[in-house]
Amino acid sequence: MPPILERPRSDSAPVLLRFCSGVLRGAPGRSPPRTFSARLSRQTFRVRGRPARLRSMTSSHPPLSADEATRGPSSQLWDAHTAVRYDDTLGWMGTPEAVEPAVDLLEQLADGGTALEFAVGSGRIAVPLAARGVPVHGIELSEPMVEQLRAKADAERIPVTVGDMATAHVPGRFSLVYLVYNTISNLLTQQEQVACFRNAARHLMPGGRFVVELGVPPLRRLPPGQLTCPFDVSEEHLGFDVIDPVTQRLTSYHHWPRRGEQGRSEQRYAWPAELDLMAQMAGMELERRTADWHGAEFTADSEQHISVWRLPLGAAESPDPAAQTTRAP
Repeated sequence: MPPILERPRSDSAPVLLRFCSGVLRGAPGRSPPRTFSARLSRQTFRVRGRPARLRSMTSSHPPLSADEATRGPSSQLWDAHTAVRYDDTLGWMGTPEAVEPAVDLLEQLADGGTALEFAVGSGRIAVPLAARGVPVHGIELSEPMVEQLRAKADAERIPVTVGDMATAHVPGRFSLVYLVYNTISNLLTQQEQVACFRNAARHLMPGGRFVVELGVPPLRRLPPGQLTCPFDVSEEHLGFDVIDPVTQRLTSYHHWPRRGEQGRSEQRYAWPAELDLMAQMAGMELERRTADWHGAEFTADSEQHISVWRLPLGAAESPDPAAQTTRAP
């Protein structure tokens, strides 16, 4: 997701510029690589064979533990200042070229049923998906972001429950739960990411699908001994990632020189295989994994993946979880 924006600070730009310059000097002649914060690449559609499937470790998903139900989320909270500017920071991710392929696949996977979006935000995906006739409900931690969504769709069209996507509960069962734009990485602990998968499974009807769009960690592109990786260097924007391979934390720093703004975002990256294990722990199995929304093959060189896990048809529905108190604005 785009960074939390900070108000202009006159003393910050020179420091950031010097830092970026030092990073670039350390890698002469190399183009800044696309990393976790660099978003979707445009690839042509290719038809592939049947996806691999994983045997689930369990067919049930237990209710929330007391710790899961009462703790606060670790993810950053998008405040009013950031929410108002959110759509303006989307760039290519807000264009029809980026949005429509995602909506096409999500509509197909909903298969005539209802959909639940974790971290619905300002409705970049939910609004066009609802316009296709798919009933969409959202969970969102930031009330200012919900206010931005309300400028596009009222509560009757897209109901939203305010709460943490790892624990918040929405009544009913859905044929599709989805989480896009690297947002699962906003949960900064492995425990919370596991809880998010379990929460998705709790909301799925048997045979339902959970979809995650996430970048592949850029560690292969780091020179030996370097933990900082520039991902965008232009007159309009400077951006780089600082990576901690021990905690799997990634901090993206942004600076817009002409606007005098800066921002950052904290993320916890996870490998596809780690996510598959989280899905198995939640009773789901991998149905397909592609490199983009068009269906391009996922390879060792892919910079992101669209993964689809399915709750088996024979899975028993669990009782509604005792989740945190939530409300629908």
